[in-house]
Amino acid sequence: MAINDFHDFFIQWHLTEKCNLKCTHCYQTGGNEEELSIAEMEDAITEIGDLLEAWTADYGMSFTPSFNITGGEPFLKRDIFEILEMISSRGFEIYLLSNGTLIYKERAQRLAQLGIKGVQISIEGPEKIHEEIRGKGSFASALQGVRQLLDAGITVTLNVTLSELNAEHFTDLIALASSLGVQKLGFSRLVPSGRGKGLLDQMLEREKVGKIYKQIFSLNTPGLEIVTGDPVAAQMHTLSDIADAGPVPTGGCAAGLSGLTLLPNGTIVPCRRLFIPIGNIRQDSLREVWATSEVLNALRDRSRYGGKCGRCSRWANCRGCRAIAYAFSRSGGGDDFLAEDPQCFLDV
Repeated sequence: MAINDFHDFFIQWHLTEKCNLKCTHCYQTGGNEEELSIAEMEDAITEIGDLLEAWTADYGMSFTPSFNITGGEPFLKRDIFEILEMISSRGFEIYLLSNGTLIYKERAQRLAQLGIKGVQISIEGPEKIHEEIRGKGSFASALQGVRQLLDAGITVTLNVTLSELNAEHFTDLIALASSLGVQKLGFSRLVPSGRGKGLLDQMLEREKVGKIYKQIFSLNTPGLEIVTGDPVAAQMHTLSDIADAGPVPTGGCAAGLSGLTLLPNGTIVPCRRLFIPIGNIRQDSLREVWATSEVLNALRDRSRYGGKCGRCSRWANCRGCRAIAYAFSRSGGGDDFLAEDPQCFLDV
């Protein structure tokens, strides 16, 4: 796949595995591997910046590079503001993903001063539902963090991970988001990996996913934008156009297409929820990994996909969620990150 097909490129960087919550659906394991030093992180930021500048010069690309900064909980990273300043100095847009409980007034103001483009805060439903998933006291603390961000003039997205635990409460979140004054409400699906493996039986059946998605997109929410990175959900806006777009991926699942993930110890993976190590920033060239990784090239090869996803006329613009496909395969004793998305409700 030619690099000049890309329009955007992002790095999702997990600064730490440390977290002050123990969410039941978390896809992370909470490991304590040696984290990158500040010097190593600065080298990585320089390499990423140089790489994207080289791509622009070599291929005439036009895109807006960005970093999604998260954890664990990113505010447990002692040097977080120094790291954000290093990233900002290279001209990257920065988005932050947090549970919101550690965002105080001073921190929100510093984020605003750095020009952070937006912060995503995880909210799983009304207080009772949220705290069943994320722990007692976490709801009020998260909402306080949201208010501090809004007061500082930062765009806020509330995001929910949909499962049988909370899917029926999505409309409650619309009311909550509106009352808070946040600009966006997002959603994703449960990935049964990490601690989330224990919630395999709480995954939504595909028919229920379809029903809920149709309900979500039929809602009238003035002043509130509904957003999602779910490639299946994105296809609902283009159901009238089901032409086969061919063998080159152009949108949908970002794994292997428009971004990479760095873990706290420098490990490179296609997506944090798709835990297949493909290198380490400490010793591997990111450009070589992007161009030569067998895993990434498989993700870009339609002929390698199985089941419904391999036959789908929307493959180029979707490919299902690779993380969910992989986790579901592993739950049945397999190891196939190119299997079909088990929750896809669309006709092929």
